[in-house]
Amino acid sequence: MAPPLLRLDGIVLSFGGTPLLDGAALSASAGDKIALVGRNGSGKSTLLKIAAGLVEAQDGELFRQPSATVRYLPQAPDFDGFATVRAYVEAGQGPADDPHRVTYLLEHLGLTGDEKPETLSGGEARRAALAKVMAPEPDILLLDEPTNHLDLQVIEWLEEELIRTPSALVVISHDRRFLERISRATVWLDRGQTRRLEKGFAHFEEWRDRLLEEEEREQHKLGRQIVREEHWLRYGVTARRKRNMRRLGELQAMRQRFRSHRGPEGLANMAASEAAESGKLVIEAKGIAKSFGNLTVVRDFSTRIQRGDRIGLVGPNGAGKTTLLKMLTGELAPDSGSVRLGVNLEIATLDQKREAVDPQETLAHYLTDGRGETVVVNGEERHVVSWMKDFLFKPEQARTPVRELSGGERARLILARVLFRPSNVLVLDEPTNDLDMETLDLLQELVAFYPGTVILVSHDRDFLDRTVTSTIAPEGNGRWVEYAGGYSDMLAQRGGTRLDDRKQAKAKAPTEAQAREAETAKGPAKKLSYKQKFALEALPGRIEKASEEIARLEAKLADPALFSRDPAAFNATAATLDKERAALAAMEEEWLELEMLREEIEG
Repeated sequence: MAPPLLRLDGIVLSFGGTPLLDGAALSASAGDKIALVGRNGSGKSTLLKIAAGLVEAQDGELFRQPSATVRYLPQAPDFDGFATVRAYVEAGQGPADDPHRVTYLLEHLGLTGDEKPETLSGGEARRAALAKVMAPEPDILLLDEPTNHLDLQVIEWLEEELIRTPSALVVISHDRRFLERISRATVWLDRGQTRRLEKGFAHFEEWRDRLLEEEEREQHKLGRQIVREEHWLRYGVTARRKRNMRRLGELQAMRQRFRSHRGPEGLANMAASEAAESGKLVIEAKGIAKSFGNLTVVRDFSTRIQRGDRIGLVGPNGAGKTTLLKMLTGELAPDSGSVRLGVNLEIATLDQKREAVDPQETLAHYLTDGRGETVVVNGEERHVVSWMKDFLFKPEQARTPVRELSGGERARLILARVLFRPSNVLVLDEPTNDLDMETLDLLQELVAFYPGTVILVSHDRDFLDRTVTSTIAPEGNGRWVEYAGGYSDMLAQRGGTRLDDRKQAKAKAPTEAQAREAETAKGPAKKLSYKQKFALEALPGRIEKASEEIARLEAKLADPALFSRDPAAFNATAATLDKERAALAAMEEEWLELEMLREEIEG
């Protein structure tokens, strides 16, 4: 095994009360690709700062090879003193570093280098910071949430760069797909201590669950042993006094171990407050378009969103996802075309900027808008502290200012506020930013089983694959196309080409969408073909049958005892339900296109 370039051992750090780090360890050798994982607030970022020499531990050993170069990517880069992005990036270079690499990285990260730091968006600031730490090709790269605010194209490019880099990597990220691709080892920071798995993140959750089960068994055995010892001391035959005292001392030690055991952190109890059911039709858009000057963001887009649909919007930053989202929800009027909203809609929105939160405001005041000590959830009045506990906040945090929260805690707080508002339509713009994986699992479950309609914008491929029934993606030049299924399904329907690859692809056989555009360019069709007429007549019946089958499967899965009784049947039913929903979405899309074509011909 290669000698470590970086080693932390027995690291202790406390801010009063329970130590944040209590004997944590971390080591990285040349070529290592390590995922550092743990709950929000577990101390991952602090441990990385200690490794970078930015924070001093109260106890423990820190060793770095004297000749090793280290670069640290913070969550909030500091641009003070730099006139341009290029100057900021070049400041990270050493005398012997290749200056051409700065240009290479800026180009691939979508920056010119001439940008003024004060005008950068969150995504641009993150890309500039990545360029700065990657340009010198250091021996050790410490990356704290490198994918936050990045679009899918940059994330996928970054994956390839990090897989190829000779630098040792230690990465904190909540993007499962990203960690699965780049990591070869996983360090789990849990309750102040670290455990290491010499496999990538893809194997982590199974390993973690096994460790927690073993820990629970050991704690149960310790409890039973304490009961036996107490029984022996009370009722057992009296032996030598010295022996009795020894066993009494052992019993006290066992009691202390049992009492001091810190169990795993609890899970959030995430649920949305439901409003009355909306109408079956939620949103219908016909031929909508939007331009800003000479830039066409949306061109001739049509869709029909029904109750229960879960729609994902993907695409590069600046492609117009938020603009399209605002037009669909009626917040922004299209330049042409029409948007019809259904009846009885109650929309709850989590926007990308996470609302303006006063950093001096307390958590309880923020959640209640300063109106008393209670919130109303699903018609039931609850104390604000009780609602906070569902999102893993402690009672004493009710009077804590928002400024004291970590990024993940702030994300949970804003979700808590959004979800207690009664809704039947959830609009989520980048909901996964800053959430830990356990909270992401719960948000995923909430979205997947939300009884209303969900429209979300996300760059998290795994989250999209697990939640949405259809994906809307840009095809360039203002064109947007809706695909059945999640992100991976969209790629498969595009022939495996990624969003940015489509622009660079060589001439090839036209796609179905391109063929329709070519037909439209020739002029309106004279009449529907026999095949189109047959499909238009047959599809309503097929859609109705699919809806009935979906209802049957949903009713079957609603049985709370099914999973415990027959896990295989539960999983098979859930998989069939996903396929049926995707097939239904595809049939509805086909029927909508044919109906619009029929109206165009007859009109």
